[in-house]
Amino acid sequence: MITVKTHPSAADTTPIMMQRTNDGVQRNILLLQGLMGPFFRLIGRELRRRGYGVWKVNFNGGDRLFWRLPGGIDFTGRANEWPDALTRIIIEHDITDVVLFGDCRPLHSAAIAVCARLHIPVHVFEEGYLRPDWVTFELGGVNGNSTLSRDPTYYIENAKALPDLPPHHPVPSSFRTRALQGLAYNTADLLSRWHYRHWNNYRPWHPLTEGIGWLRKLLARDERRARSEKALKTLRASHSFYMLFPLQLDADAQVRLHSSFSGMAEAIRVVIASFTSHAPHGMRLVIKEHPLDNNIRNWCHEVAMQAAAYGVSDRVDYFEAGDIADLVRTATGVITINSTTGTLALAEGKPVITLGNAVYDIPGITFQGPLEEFWSNPGKPDPEIFAAYRRVLIERCLIPGGFFSNEGMSKLVRHAIDRLTHHSPRDFAATSRAEMARREALRQKLSRYPDTPAEITFPALPKNALKAELEALKEVSS
Repeated sequence: MITVKTHPSAADTTPIMMQRTNDGVQRNILLLQGLMGPFFRLIGRELRRRGYGVWKVNFNGGDRLFWRLPGGIDFTGRANEWPDALTRIIIEHDITDVVLFGDCRPLHSAAIAVCARLHIPVHVFEEGYLRPDWVTFELGGVNGNSTLSRDPTYYIENAKALPDLPPHHPVPSSFRTRALQGLAYNTADLLSRWHYRHWNNYRPWHPLTEGIGWLRKLLARDERRARSEKALKTLRASHSFYMLFPLQLDADAQVRLHSSFSGMAEAIRVVIASFTSHAPHGMRLVIKEHPLDNNIRNWCHEVAMQAAAYGVSDRVDYFEAGDIADLVRTATGVITINSTTGTLALAEGKPVITLGNAVYDIPGITFQGPLEEFWSNPGKPDPEIFAAYRRVLIERCLIPGGFFSNEGMSKLVRHAIDRLTHHSPRDFAATSRAEMARREALRQKLSRYPDTPAEITFPALPKNALKAELEALKEVSS
């Protein structure tokens, strides 16, 4: 059985003045999972105020806690039932756009595949390609799934046609706000597992396990900071030149899906092994822990163990805390899988090599040779190409603001709504009048299933039945 429950308050979903595309189709936005916190609620509220139809799928109690608006839809089925359920939601509500945060979450990946078959544009939020104070908002996919060009000429030519950027002002960001929102979200998730009984977190750890890791990290905060400050003073006093390797989160999809590494342990081993064999005499390797690491795995121990195994313990430094920008500024170069620290380094004119699939891995910007050559001959990024890349990136898929302060959120919501509403999905078949007529015909086919305003329960379709209908729909739409 595929169970989709609509919150009782969702009956009041008709806006006062409906927003339509140029060909007269009402725009109806479906939000999937957002970042932990109120961001998607604020987006939904503003879209409703402007006259858009808005619905939101909640997969767990944390999603529902932070929504609290009409149009909420609980999905309580199994993962393999989700594509059918989403298809029905899209058809029932004449959805014209889907918005989500992070395109590599399993349920989101499945949703993107469904939307591709139905010609529904998918707008993806993600942490900013440039940081701080920027958020990524891209059509179709982000990071390794982005359609951004890797041709430097594309950026040079397109940047010429763009005006100068207006002044960009930093916004505050509170780790305390982030932590409290995460705590509230995970608590609501745990307390509602009886209802969302098939929900499986896309993260590999149970929320309680992560919470214990964060508690240990918080209790050792002063000690960790003191060790890092001491290590930085020692590094500065030695006047050594060093390469910087910033760690990414072990569960990060950018590591596991958009690189050849199975996780950060393998990446650490590969980098230390290459450093041992190819780095110039006197060079050091500085490895920096990710500030949002949950402390479940002891990366300091992992680095020490690998350095000892390769006989370079006296040349490898590990930083548990501190500002990554300070380490970037005095580094000889930066080695990364595909971290946004790479763009921070490029902005400082530092050479960067990416070991995974990164949107900024472009000839003229990053080192294009193998890692073994980077240690001795890293070259320099071309400032003209990087400036052009940055300008086009901001124009196409970055919006100013932040998630973890009132000022940052207000700015982010305003610019995100403007970007979303100025994009019309009329180029997609799903927004044409003919396509809507085809959807109505399909809706009539599905009308044999019982439904009520408060709860819609769909029996699973016979094997391949929905696929055949979707393929027929796609064929007619093309």
